[in-house]
Amino acid sequence: MWGISYWVFPLISGLCWLGMLLGMLIHWATIGKPHYASMEPAQKIAYISDVGAQSLKPLFIAGSCVTTIFLDLSFLSERWLRHRGRLAANTSALQKWLAGLGILFAAIGTAGLILLSIFDTLRHPKLHDVFLLLFIAGYVISAIFICWEYQRLGIHFRQHRILRISFWIKLAFILIEVVLAIAFGVCNFRDKWDEAAVLEWAIAFIFTFYVFSFFIDLIPAVHTKARHGEGRNNFGTGRNETELQMEEHDADSLRGGRAPDSERTLGRNDQGVVGNGVRHKDGQVPVASNF
Repeated sequence: MWGISYWVFPLISGLCWLGMLLGMLIHWATIGKPHYASMEPAQKIAYISDVGAQSLKPLFIAGSCVTTIFLDLSFLSERWLRHRGRLAANTSALQKWLAGLGILFAAIGTAGLILLSIFDTLRHPKLHDVFLLLFIAGYVISAIFICWEYQRLGIHFRQHRILRISFWIKLAFILIEVVLAIAFGVCNFRDKWDEAAVLEWAIAFIFTFYVFSFFIDLIPAVHTKARHGEGRNNFGTGRNETELQMEEHDADSLRGGRAPDSERTLGRNDQGVVGNGVRHKDGQVPVASNF
């Protein structure tokens, strides 16, 4: 049983974000796809911000706050669990710096999203655009640092496939979002409002998969949770030694042309085996007496 653990943070964040987007999109479609005052005259498809500036503004603000708060809790939980050894621990100062920078830029993205939902595009168009840029840039840059950290972790923990899976998910997010963000900016610059609106919705929905990717990162902590008063189990340790650890152990033991300690010990015992308190040569032990 998984129980309730840190993995609930990205699930709550992702489900809240997805629910908010679907609610706003369905609402706009079911009421007849109105042309809002914040939309351009030739624009037919509403931006997320256009819908969020109207009657659903409370939903937009609440959804943005809950999404980013629980996503930031996911970042902080991951940092704490790595520090405690319940996830693959950072093996260098560079990895710790990358993790810290990832959290810092995520906080900038958080501020951007919350503020753009408050300063809507109808009443504060210039501020709204600034905060939109902070939101997108903050989380993309944060993802770059996190992806870089995972790449370094994957080098040291090749036996843990989950690190590679998470790395590729986050890398795909970065590449796709950067391409879509550039296309979004170009469409806006060329006054292609409908194309830009579609791209904005696409960027927002793809962000959901990035949020859910932290579920993959946090789920291993369930297996390193202390049980019944026992000490916690460190990630990557336990009864079964990994193949990589065994190879490193063998390499260390044979370094310098020396036999492993266990073999040297056996060799010494072969030369003189103690039997019933008496040392005998050639490893021969006399048959025990019935007396």
